[in-house]
Formats: sequence, structure tokens, C-alpha cells
Amino acid sequence: MTKTQGKHILLGVSGSIAAYKACDLITEFREKGHSVSVVMTKDAHHFVTKLSLQSFAGTEVVDDFFLVQGRVKPIHIELAKKADVIVVAPASADVIAKLAHGLADDILCCTALASDAPLVVAPAMNEKMFYKKVTQENIEKLKKHGAVIVHPVQGHLVCMDQGMGHLAPNAAIVKAVMDALGS
Repeated sequence: MTKTQGKHILLGVSGSIAAYKACDLITEFREKGHSVSVVMTKDAHHFVTKLSLQSFAGTEVVDDFFLVQGRVKPIHIELAKKADVIVVAPASADVIAKLAHGLADDILCCTALASDAPLVVAPAMNEKMFYKKVTQENIEKLKKHGAVIVHPVQGHLVCMDQGMGHLAPNAAIVKAVMDALGS
């Protein structure tokens, strides 16, 4: 077993059309010998189902810390302690802003804020949103605080345009996560 095998990856899925790619990411992480927990934002439900993510991960998907019945310990703290790395893919402009400013109004951002694990963020959004000055400032702020950014690529956007903002290929995201686990 290599030094990065057998780690626990927390995958955060936010509201983006690219959310369907999380299923393949989970598969790749598990094929490398890692366990995966998934948290999803309320908006992610518009693009991928909880059941799909749960089926790929083989673990409970958490989407609301107030609806997890029978728990004595706060779920976001349990998830934060368990994570060897947190990867947010896709990361919407909204989630990037929340993470950059320490907002914790959903399970994903609250867990990230409670964790000491490395943070890997893979933005996915419309090109105009990505290049907006405030989004770029938020990305820089995350980098300043130690987050690894897996930059989006040129590609087909959901609005039928071609441009920057297409989620990075899974191989680039997986490499960033493996690098974070190895450090």
C-alpha cells in the first residue's frame, strides 16, 4: 500500500451541472483504495441525486445536518475529524464565496470550516461568473489560506457557449487530491 492509499476523502458536491461528474470521481477514489464520504448542498440536488452518489460511495450521503436523526454527535464535526482531505468538485461561485469568507450555513461549508484537512477546490461555472472580479478575489483568498485550486478549463458550457469555466478533467482533480494526501 502506498502512503496515499487507505485515506478518507470527503467529497463536497455543490449546485452545478457538472455535479454528475462526482459519480466518476467517487469511483476513481475508491479504485485507488480510499473511502469516500459525500456531502451535498441543497442546490446540488437539482443536478444529481443523493441515491446516485450514495450508490457510488457506498456510504450515507449527508445533505442537511438538521435532518440526520438519531445522531448524538454533530455530523459536521464527525465528518471534519474523519477527513484526510476535503475536495469540492464541482465548486459553484456561491460555495467558493462561502468558503473564502468562512460562512457556514450548509453542511458542506460548515464541515470544511471545522476541518484541519487540506482543501481542494475545483470551480465550475459560466465563464463570466468565473472571471468576475469578486470570484477571482475569492479564489485568491482560498489559495492564501492554503486551499489548492484545480482551475477549470475551456469547454462547452451549459449556456451553449464555449469558454472557461468547464470543470477540470477528473484526472486533474484526482491528481490534486492525491498530491494533497501525500503531503
